[in-house]
Amino acid sequence: MHRRSPGLVLTLPLTSMLWIFNSFSSLHGALPSALEKCEVALSSPLPHTAFTASSVFTSGYAPGYAKLNQRGGAGGWSPQDSDSYPWLQVDLGSRKQVVAVATQGRYSSSDWTTRYRLLYSDTGRNWKPYHQDGNIWAFSGNSNTESVVRHDLVQGIVGRLLRFVPLDWSGEGRIGLRIEVYGCSYWADVINFDGQGVISYRFKVKKMKIIKDVIALKFKTWDSEGVILHGEGQQGDYITLELRKAKLLLQINLGSNQYGSILGHTSVTSGSLLDDHHWHSVMIERYRRNVNFTLDTHTQHFRTNGEFDHLDLDYELSFGGMPYSGKPMGGGMKNFRGCMESINYNGDNITDLARRKKLDTSSFRNLSFSCMESHSFPVFFNATSFLQLPGRANQDVVSLRFQFRTWNANGLLLFSNLDDGTLEIALDDGKMGVHFNVTQTKNTRIAISSGSGLNDGQWHAVHLVAKENSVMLTIDGDEASAVRTTTPIIIRTGGTYHLGGYFLPTLAPPTQKSFQGCMQAILLDDQLADMHAVEKGIVGVFENVSLDMCAIIDRCMPNHCEHGGRCKQTWDNFSCTCDRTGYTGATCHTSLFEQSCEAYKHLGRSSDTYWIDPDGSGPLRPFKVNCNMTEDKVWTTVVNNLPAQTSVTGSSRERRTVLQLNYSASMEQVTAITTSAEHCQQQVSYACRMSRLLNTPEGTPYTWWVGRSSEKHLYWGGSGPGIQKCSCGIDRNCTDPKYDCNCDADHKQWREDSGLLVYKDHLPVSQVAVGDTNRQGSEAKLTIGPLRCQGDHNYWNAASFTTPSSYLHFSTFQGETSADISFYFKTSAPYGVFLENLGNTDFIRLELKSPTVVSFSFDVGNGPVELAVHSATPLNDDQWHRVMAERNVKEAVLQLDLNYRETRPAPPQGHTRLELFSQLYVGAAGGQRGFLGCIRSLRMNGVTLDLEERAKVTPGVKPGCQGHCTSYGMYCRNGGKCVEKYNGYSCDCTATAYDGPFCTKDVGGFFEAGTLVRYNFLSEAAAANQDARFLAQPLTAQEVNLTGEAVAFSFSTTNTPAILLYVSSKTQDYLALVLRQNGTLQVRYNLGGLKEPFTIDVDQRNLANGQPHTINMSRINRTITIQLDHYPPVSYSLPEASDTQLNLVKTLFLGKVFETGVIDPVLIERYNTPGFVGCLSRVQFNGVAPLKTALRNPITDRPTDRQSVPVSYQGKLVESNCGASPLTIPPMSAVTDPWRLDSGAEFPFNEERVIPDGVNRNSAIIGGIIAVVIFTVLCTLVFLIRYMFRHKGSYHTNESKGAEPASDESADTTIICAETNPETIEESKKEWFI
Repeated sequence: MHRRSPGLVLTLPLTSMLWIFNSFSSLHGALPSALEKCEVALSSPLPHTAFTASSVFTSGYAPGYAKLNQRGGAGGWSPQDSDSYPWLQVDLGSRKQVVAVATQGRYSSSDWTTRYRLLYSDTGRNWKPYHQDGNIWAFSGNSNTESVVRHDLVQGIVGRLLRFVPLDWSGEGRIGLRIEVYGCSYWADVINFDGQGVISYRFKVKKMKIIKDVIALKFKTWDSEGVILHGEGQQGDYITLELRKAKLLLQINLGSNQYGSILGHTSVTSGSLLDDHHWHSVMIERYRRNVNFTLDTHTQHFRTNGEFDHLDLDYELSFGGMPYSGKPMGGGMKNFRGCMESINYNGDNITDLARRKKLDTSSFRNLSFSCMESHSFPVFFNATSFLQLPGRANQDVVSLRFQFRTWNANGLLLFSNLDDGTLEIALDDGKMGVHFNVTQTKNTRIAISSGSGLNDGQWHAVHLVAKENSVMLTIDGDEASAVRTTTPIIIRTGGTYHLGGYFLPTLAPPTQKSFQGCMQAILLDDQLADMHAVEKGIVGVFENVSLDMCAIIDRCMPNHCEHGGRCKQTWDNFSCTCDRTGYTGATCHTSLFEQSCEAYKHLGRSSDTYWIDPDGSGPLRPFKVNCNMTEDKVWTTVVNNLPAQTSVTGSSRERRTVLQLNYSASMEQVTAITTSAEHCQQQVSYACRMSRLLNTPEGTPYTWWVGRSSEKHLYWGGSGPGIQKCSCGIDRNCTDPKYDCNCDADHKQWREDSGLLVYKDHLPVSQVAVGDTNRQGSEAKLTIGPLRCQGDHNYWNAASFTTPSSYLHFSTFQGETSADISFYFKTSAPYGVFLENLGNTDFIRLELKSPTVVSFSFDVGNGPVELAVHSATPLNDDQWHRVMAERNVKEAVLQLDLNYRETRPAPPQGHTRLELFSQLYVGAAGGQRGFLGCIRSLRMNGVTLDLEERAKVTPGVKPGCQGHCTSYGMYCRNGGKCVEKYNGYSCDCTATAYDGPFCTKDVGGFFEAGTLVRYNFLSEAAAANQDARFLAQPLTAQEVNLTGEAVAFSFSTTNTPAILLYVSSKTQDYLALVLRQNGTLQVRYNLGGLKEPFTIDVDQRNLANGQPHTINMSRINRTITIQLDHYPPVSYSLPEASDTQLNLVKTLFLGKVFETGVIDPVLIERYNTPGFVGCLSRVQFNGVAPLKTALRNPITDRPTDRQSVPVSYQGKLVESNCGASPLTIPPMSAVTDPWRLDSGAEFPFNEERVIPDGVNRNSAIIGGIIAVVIFTVLCTLVFLIRYMFRHKGSYHTNESKGAEPASDESADTTIICAETNPETIEESKKEWFI
């Protein structure tokens, strides 16, 4: 299948790109010009002698007849049936650039080749297989004899000889082949480097100050180490390109300073296995600090470290080594040994200049312009290969040498049947092991091992010598680390050795069966194996072995494991380890965390510290923030390291004190928050004494601050950009009206200018420069609060598609090797296309195929692939559903609503690049079924598409989407009402006994002796008030007579007896819940019809044990159901004689009854004095939350307040959750909740740490110690005073205690004049009231 070659992407400025193009045009003089198309048929004009083959079926099937569309001889080439390694070879006469190949079957026959590989070489030695998409490529061939199948090579190749190696062929006949090769001529100057000589390119001036470079060359070598080019300057600048462990290392330093504050050293590695003695092309393009580093077809873009743009070099640039010991590297570096061609530096052809003796080549002993070939003959093994070679028989010494390279940790390298035993050399977990099993008069076993990590893909040398009483194993020539054994042993060689595999039956089989990798330089019994004779079939036997080539592939280069994932590989595959990265998936592409605090809230999370990842799979790492989920907003907080009230002295305009702020996230991460936020703010405060701030109204500011873009800002909190004022200047209430800042009056008294900075494009504050604290007595104290942002525009960015033909279009999606797409949708339609992007044959599409099926389909060149997930419930339910799709080189994944998931592995060989060119269509596409509904938060490879902005100018599409409560209303608990918002929703908790963003926070209060809460059902205000804050369903005159009640609350106390709740009426009817003397709970109903109230003793346990207890009680006519704590509910029935209506309900009391009219004397005498002492929480009665209403709506003495609020209280009522029972929704444990992290949790990867200034830290510690001492002394005094002056017989508690009502005040007056502002305390705090 034809695949177009991806274009080179240069991230350089336009001017430099034009300059580079002009320079680059001279680099390819050896290639055809742009006007000459490289499409010439290269093999048809060649003579028959240019074609050779591994074998020939008969003379009419000779390789010379294997020309496309020719009918000579038998109409093509066919090998002998017995040929175990068939190939057809064509010699193009000289090196050519090859861009395409084509094949046919043998004319008028049943012989054709269905699959083949392509090898190429310059000399007929050391063949290289054609690679594509990270694999040794297998081309699809023919399905008949006459049709021509052509393949354009994605990566053009250069070589003189080509080999076609059939892999599969016609099942009706045998191998049959005719071929054509397309390309053009190629020529280049070549220089052979012997490891001694260096080419010196002298500059025209002594010192060069270079702002842009283009360096291009090709090289091939069999050494894994060597300097390819080097240049340096006396100021410390340098550039070095070298091979290190067969990888290419580029080191650049554009300048460092002597203090070490600017470090310019930059090091980048590329490639692997470059010691394969094949040509590799390198290009380095630099403009200032921007660098493109290209090896073969892989380009890395990076910026050099430091702050300098020029490369300052002295005298020369050397190729092939270092003429003298370089400053940055020191001595001990090897010169390059191998060949280079087409060396170009900034438009100069270095190889041509050397040929014309225009450069200094005096260091060469014998300068050669032809490339010396390697004498090695590698052998390539797969899992089914073996190579049998002869040795010397009946020898008493085993002497073996060979080199190998592999990625597999285990494999059989060599096996031999001795005269009286076996010998095995194998890799075991990356270590080299040798096993002798000799069966003489008794069994003798010797096992030794050496080395570690030998499966690193590098060449390793093995040397084994075994003779009487001695076995020695040496790895990589390291004699010092050789392993020896002196176990007595008598050896007689068997004369035959199997390398790479052993599949024959034997009494003592080897521990390993096969080997995947390469071997070379094989010496058996001190005889060099003649691999040319093996290739000709003269010596040895082999099967499934590729001779004179090493087809090893580094599947981890380039590294497809993203975000710091570690790549591990075997011969056939690679895997990514994503531990401690914050990402998951086959290539560590998908973030583990949500994009914002807003997203966590809509998963039902509460306020806490969370890791967020605003750009998902993008380059930004996850980081930790504080999320505060309020009732209507979600605040994201990022803290900084500047202590509050940081003192500044000794600064002036000429020498300002600059305070640097570090945040708990990097500036790029903070920018991601502010960019997507709806609003951001940061509190700043400048306390001053004789220290001017902005020098208003018209002077030059003494103090300024720097924002995220490193821009200086001259306004202060409470003001805005371009307005050089403080908050008091905006409000016109400064201390001195002549100035626009309090501090600018330059008073000797302490003043302060504070306010909020709210222009989010300038936030956060990164520096503050203070410039007026150097005078006698002048001082300033600076406080910069945390950055607080609310909202997430990206999360709620939505569009509504109102017609089947409506769509939004965006630029082409760039996701060649790794792509992820996520979004939310809601619809009532049964089907529709979410999005689509097309290429020539490639495409990617997500759609709703049916009411229960979401489909993800794509094609990267291997044929269409479709993943589908099936939902158990319909998806067109007009609720939000989440779709996540990912496709990479390893697998494709489709996930729906975190519940349904399908994964499809990628084929082991095939195209991997998704190549698209059309626009991205969202909502519909040509000829597809359009989507009707809403799509929001559409992210592709971490970038959120702005649907709303595009929808504003697109017919048939509306920005935004309503109806969030249908999906998220379930998070509003305990009767909370979901309220629609443009961007999301909020929970209205006013009709519940709870608070918080999800109505799950208990609202409770502490009652001291004598404290009571009174809720009047029959007041004029209550009867007329229709405000839902007080009644879920406002009572009317007809609803005063109740036939059922619903009561729920929590309490904790240690005092009995007590009244918990009492409901009175204008008749003698009432309902009471009381704690008896023994701490048991009793329910009392008096509905009429009975001589005595109906009582229920709920439980025999003592509930006055200081622990929280929960009561849930309901009555429907005669049936009463009571649940205590988490015990099962128990039902009771009113007697038949009892009435079932609670008539004319009047008042509800909590804690104590203070009522006029007829009251059960038993309640007053036994339970009402001194009243309930303890905590009540989340009290609810028939949709009324009396305690919450009392705490949230305190009354005053104003008549308007008394008329509008039906609740009042007497005594001191302090808000507290001390009576709360466990949460309605138990929090998830840290083990099961992947989103909740303790604030002190350490994330594995490095993040920017907030390190306070040392002086400020010490000041804070000293101040803290002083504060603790003062607090301890005060607490001791309070305890002593409390003990000395407390009244005899008064109740002593650790909770707050209200004042007793004055004796001369009536009860009503006391209630009306109760305190207007109930205090709030935390459960963990304790207050003493004296």
